[in-house]
Amino acid sequence: MFKHYFEKIWVQNVALFCLLALVVYYFGFVFEFKYDFHWAILFEKTQYGFMSELLLNGLNLTITISIYSALIALGLGTVFGLARLSNFKPVYWFATCYVEIFRNTPLLVQLFFWNFALPYAFPEDIRMQLFELDFEFWIAVVGLGVFTSAFMAEIIRSGIQSIPKGLLEASYSSGLTFGQTLRRIILPLAFREIIPPLGSEFLNNMKNSSLAQTIGVMEIFWAMTEVTSLTYHWFEALTAATIIYTLLSLLIAGIMNLVNAKLKIVPKGQETFIRKISDALFWIFGAIYSRCSRTKRRMARKRAASKTLSPTERALKVAWKGMTIAGRGLFVLFLCYLLFMVAKALLGFNWEIIAKNLRTLVLWRFPNGGDTEFFMGLGGLSSSIIMAVFAISCSFIIGLFAGMGRTSKYRFFRIPCTIYIELIRANPLVIVLSWMFFTIPVILKIELQAFWAATWAMTIFFGAYIAEIVRAGIENIPPGQVEAAQSTGLTYFQTMRKIILPQALKQMLPGLVGLFIAAFKDTSLAYIIGVMELTRAGFALNNRLMVYPFEIYTAVAALYFICCFCMSKYAAHLERRLSPEKVRLDM
Repeated sequence: MFKHYFEKIWVQNVALFCLLALVVYYFGFVFEFKYDFHWAILFEKTQYGFMSELLLNGLNLTITISIYSALIALGLGTVFGLARLSNFKPVYWFATCYVEIFRNTPLLVQLFFWNFALPYAFPEDIRMQLFELDFEFWIAVVGLGVFTSAFMAEIIRSGIQSIPKGLLEASYSSGLTFGQTLRRIILPLAFREIIPPLGSEFLNNMKNSSLAQTIGVMEIFWAMTEVTSLTYHWFEALTAATIIYTLLSLLIAGIMNLVNAKLKIVPKGQETFIRKISDALFWIFGAIYSRCSRTKRRMARKRAASKTLSPTERALKVAWKGMTIAGRGLFVLFLCYLLFMVAKALLGFNWEIIAKNLRTLVLWRFPNGGDTEFFMGLGGLSSSIIMAVFAISCSFIIGLFAGMGRTSKYRFFRIPCTIYIELIRANPLVIVLSWMFFTIPVILKIELQAFWAATWAMTIFFGAYIAEIVRAGIENIPPGQVEAAQSTGLTYFQTMRKIILPQALKQMLPGLVGLFIAAFKDTSLAYIIGVMELTRAGFALNNRLMVYPFEIYTAVAALYFICCFCMSKYAAHLERRLSPEKVRLDM
């Protein structure tokens, strides 16, 4: 009877209104939030100037870093994505090492390595010149671009591999060269398929720009901390940064949706409203592309009319083949030189320093830590692993229920779950960390240690991403299976537990594993609130030793890489086991 009434829309709307009224009543009348709100501080002039100018300057720098790094990431991602499909083994292995190294180490560690260790590879006069060229800004741009390009390379590779092989054979049979086939057939079709995941990477790239503040770049998060230190109004500053990041995320998502709508092949007369908007916004690009295409077709017809190659064209064709062979040889020589330099650098390392401090990187001061330290001084890699295991376990439970709630037909469950998912996913993890460490303890009137604040922040953050993976997995199951299960008398939870979720797990597994690896890497962000995890342990050791940044940060990156690489390989093994269609059957 309750279910019958709750299915009515007006009943669900009343329930949502009552829930909202209860929250407003609690925080407005029952809860005593002893804080002097002063929202005008963001707009009025103080002795330090306008705080809004700081935030706007941070916004400008965030947008600049995001655009430059996104262009670098897209260019490098396309190059290395194609290289991952090359039959020339040196190119393939170089691209594979590039992708695996940068995907399996945290961005924060990479930024620290580029900023603190890389300058010491140059002579002192060159190092001083680098510092005069806004070094931190360009390190943030290039470091973020290189990090994101490793993920884009895999997206582009998978998009190209999704193209049917018959198209490639048909293009070759029609006389197109490899370059023409790639430019005219493969890449245009592949980019239509990979726009949604590429959009997610552009969004992640913008949110990851918040880590630039750790090397002294004055973006939004740095501006927020500056406003807090100057005015002591941390709640207003944190709220302003949250709103800015949310609006930026919505803007990027909207642009990528318009691009996706524009690239979709739609029959004439059946265009959607979004497609018409995208056509109106991108008409200039379409006009330029059409003009260039007509020019190319006209030149192609002229070449085809001649039928025979001129002596100059034959010479150019032979020269191109020679350049290709020479290019391969030069690349092999470059690869040998690079391996030689890496080996030389490794042999020049002070391995004794790494050996002496390896236990510190793994355990920190355990079991000889002070009373104020977490669990007898436990830190380093061990702390990162504990944090990641706890966050992954709890976030999976939260994500499972939130994902099921978002697919629910009841507004009472669907709307709160949607708000939670979209609000969390629109902000970087450092913002969620700040809310959990500075605000939640005040609201709940509890003392929350930095380790547990970081762990719960990661749990809430990755729970939202897991919820989206769960939602996608559930919606991919044919609705007829749900109807058949309900017709046999199974309840909603029995249907989910016994039929839907076991099937959806196979589809969710790659995304879940990727998030689990990301969760382990993102434990490095707990450095920002003072948790002595692996990155902060390496940073503390480097400050203590001063003259061995290469050794320390290489050891930190290697520890992260080993853990992430092992997880990714085990995940691939698990995916093969859970996919019966890929298993050889013995009859």
